[in-house]
Amino acid sequence: MVDLNFYRGKRVFVTGHTGFKGAWLCRILIGAGSEVTGYSLEASTKPNLFSLADLETHMTSIIGDVRDLSALNAAFDRAQPDIVLHLAAQPIVRESYKRPVDTYATNVMGTVNILECVRTHESVKSFLNVTTDKVYHNNEWPWGYRENEPLDGFDPYSNSKSCSELVTHSYQSSFFADGRCAISTARAGNVIGGGDFAPERIIPDCVRAVQAGNPVVIRNPHSIRPYQHVLEPLAAYLMIAQRQYEDGKHAGWYNVGPDECDCVTTGELVFLFCDKWGDGAAWEDRSEPNAPHEANFLKLDCSKLKSTFDWAPRWHIAEAIEKTCDWTHIWLKGGDIPAEMDAQIKKFWENEDGCLEK
Repeated sequence: MVDLNFYRGKRVFVTGHTGFKGAWLCRILIGAGSEVTGYSLEASTKPNLFSLADLETHMTSIIGDVRDLSALNAAFDRAQPDIVLHLAAQPIVRESYKRPVDTYATNVMGTVNILECVRTHESVKSFLNVTTDKVYHNNEWPWGYRENEPLDGFDPYSNSKSCSELVTHSYQSSFFADGRCAISTARAGNVIGGGDFAPERIIPDCVRAVQAGNPVVIRNPHSIRPYQHVLEPLAAYLMIAQRQYEDGKHAGWYNVGPDECDCVTTGELVFLFCDKWGDGAAWEDRSEPNAPHEANFLKLDCSKLKSTFDWAPRWHIAEAIEKTCDWTHIWLKGGDIPAEMDAQIKKFWENEDGCLEK
């Protein structure tokens, strides 16, 4: 597990900080004592976790587009970051079918732009590009994909992230082979947790349904995905960024996903949600036979991450669902969201010597 004391006083630049994962990441870093600069578009949903998490007054928040190299470069000039974590993306598969050009522009040229800023700012010692488990050419094998498998995502979102990986590999070989800055990518599975309000995602759909008193509608109940609580990949990102900062030999390409027991069908995931939520929550199957293509079976082999860093997931799927429901109940009751996030972060890191010292 990452030692959060490492991040105290570090200048950390986070793209996509107004998003779901970005907001949780900034909450962790602020609590660890980092000097955080975020660069992102305005939050795309109302409500949104960035506002609920009370982040803006505790960090430098810059509203900007990663497709705008000039603005991004100016933000780097001001921040002079030590570590850069690149999360900004157009992340929705079905949306990528509607807006393929925007998806490629954001996910590919956005990666080029952020790497160009890293290249021209010598303060940066560690860079991590967050991609997705969907970067692989998916044969729907019953075993997990490894980091040396071919990259060739099917849909525009997945394929643009495959391209983002290739861009990162090229920049690493072309400009960072001298070791001045350690470069890695992290290919994470599907995440769940409190505060995700995005469209076209199953847990937010569950929350919207129970909030309205309706059954949860599932369009593909038999698809299998590697689900994990949002804190799992975020802890892995911070661990990779720290360890490669300390020793460049750890730079590379890493899968970040749950153990096989937590690769469940969408139907099983929603059943767990309804069971934990209670109050008569239910779901129904409305499969869409002519829907845009999405993978039915996808999981990751995370042996490299485990063997390199002695890493292991902490929360299984039932506990991840429980934490998501706990957060959502507090939100619906108008409770203290920053306090709940801090409590979940502390719980996740508990028993790690020194990690939460102030």
